[in-house]
Amino acid sequence: MIIVLIGYMASGKTSIGKKLAEKLNYNFLDLDDFIEDRENMSVTDVFKEKGEIYFRKQESHYLNRLLKSKNNTILSVGGGTPCYSGNIDVILSAKNVKSIYLKASLTTLVNKLMSKKATRPLIAHIETTEEMTAFIGKHLFERIQFYNQAEIKVSIDNKTKDDVVEDIILELF
Repeated sequence: MIIVLIGYMASGKTSIGKKLAEKLNYNFLDLDDFIEDRENMSVTDVFKEKGEIYFRKQESHYLNRLLKSKNNTILSVGGGTPCYSGNIDVILSAKNVKSIYLKASLTTLVNKLMSKKATRPLIAHIETTEEMTAFIGKHLFERIQFYNQAEIKVSIDNKTKDDVVEDIILELF
C-alpha cells in the first residue's frame, strides 16, 4: 500500500511521515526531495530557473510514477501537489493508495510557520502574525477543497507527532 500524506506546509507531512514509515516498516519518500534528486537542483531553484509550470509538470510526472510502486511506502507531497494538474484525482483513483489529510487549524499553522519562515522561501518575506494569518488563510481557502477530498482526515492540533501517528494507524487498520 502507498499512503499519501497531504496538507498545508508545516502540517507535519514529512516528520509524521517518517515516524509512520518507521512504525509500519514502510519506505518513506518526500516528493519534493525526489524531484530535487531527479532535477539536480532544489525546488526553489527549479521554480526560479525553469518556472512554476515546468515544476508542476515534473511534480505530476513523478507523482504518477511513484504511485505505481509496488512497495509499501509513505509518500509526503508538497502542499500544492493535490491542487494542480488533476493530481488529487490521480491520488484518489490509484490502486492500493490511501490519502490522508493532515489537518491543522489556521492558528496552529500560523504559530508553526512564524518560527520556521526563514527556511520557507514562500513565506520568508512575511513580517507579522497578521500578515501570516492573511497569507495562510487565503492559501487554505484556495486549497481546502482539494485537501478535503482525502479519504482520511486527521487533525494535528494540540497533538504530538506520536499521537498523530497513532491516530493515522487507528484510521487505516
